[in-house]
Amino acid sequence: MDFSYTETQTMVRDTLARFLADRYDHETRMKIARGDGWSPDIWRAFAEDLGILAAPFSEAHGGLGGGAVETMIVMEELGKALVLEPYLSTVVIGGGFARETGRDDLIEGIISGTTTTAFAWAEPKGRFDPANVTTGAKRSGGGWTLSGHKAVVRDAPFASHLIVTARTGGGPRERSGISLFLVENGAKGIVRRDYPTADGGRASEVYFEAADVPGEALLGEADAAFPLVSRIIDEATTALCAEAVGVLRELHRQTQDYAQQRKQFGQPISKFQVLQHRMVDMFMEAEQAASMTLMATLKLPDPAAVSMAKAKIGKGLTLSGQEAIQIHGGMGMTDELAIGHYFKRATMIESQFGNTDWHLGRYEALAFGEAA
Repeated sequence: MDFSYTETQTMVRDTLARFLADRYDHETRMKIARGDGWSPDIWRAFAEDLGILAAPFSEAHGGLGGGAVETMIVMEELGKALVLEPYLSTVVIGGGFARETGRDDLIEGIISGTTTTAFAWAEPKGRFDPANVTTGAKRSGGGWTLSGHKAVVRDAPFASHLIVTARTGGGPRERSGISLFLVENGAKGIVRRDYPTADGGRASEVYFEAADVPGEALLGEADAAFPLVSRIIDEATTALCAEAVGVLRELHRQTQDYAQQRKQFGQPISKFQVLQHRMVDMFMEAEQAASMTLMATLKLPDPAAVSMAKAKIGKGLTLSGQEAIQIHGGMGMTDELAIGHYFKRATMIESQFGNTDWHLGRYEALAFGEAA
């Protein structure tokens, strides 16, 4: 089987890599992280100069006619540069929901760069289960009233819209009775507590205090959103695995470069066999992650393939992150050196959309024929 990229896919990857090398070095990223947590100028360039916000959408919607493979290519490059801008939240998740619910207006806003979204699905006691929803939505006249609390909503501080899961029927943890809403961020009755995350991003605790939203805020059918929510989370998890591949490749490359420069006993520490073995392990983790991500991407929407990849990559992120920090010695813990920020992002990815243990349990349940 030929796994080579097409000429167009190669061009997208190389163009994005050159752009990030020129305009998104470590110093630039640190300024963005210490500021608002994202750069509208970079986002505008993604839309207007590079066109990557249109990569996974059909040509009928004004996109480039790509799909999951194009998303994988883009996410790996974003991972290599530790890009903070909300590509996963907006293009992958927001765009995925828009595509599946026929919201062409939302796709147009995403492609143009004028609409950004954040996915409010996790709750304080949810433990990664998208069916564990206590946030409620009740019919109110021609619209809905939302009440509840969503936790760690990444990119919410600068999202124009929130995509919210809410229970409109059924009991706790039931997969029926879950609905999906697209609401304007900051509307009356929506209260946010914003904070920086350990990896330099931004997130919010979002409280819906009897927030009234219009009837057209409902995405898809009432009470029947869980299958779609589960599928889009799997697509997002697969894209996250691609970002992890970029992070793993940089953890290995930068550690190898450092080991070739740092000298002890009159020779580079890269000459020491024990360190060579550890850096080979890091290289192998990156290569295995790339293979697992490609498999999960090509098998979408197979949830077992997604959980298998996320669990394997989660272990690789932990190993490579810890090895990179240890080989760099005390410098690995400093804020000035990029390697520590790759370690932080690796740690956050490991738990995003379910940690290693959760995905191992999910894969086991699927392997024994239980629904997930």
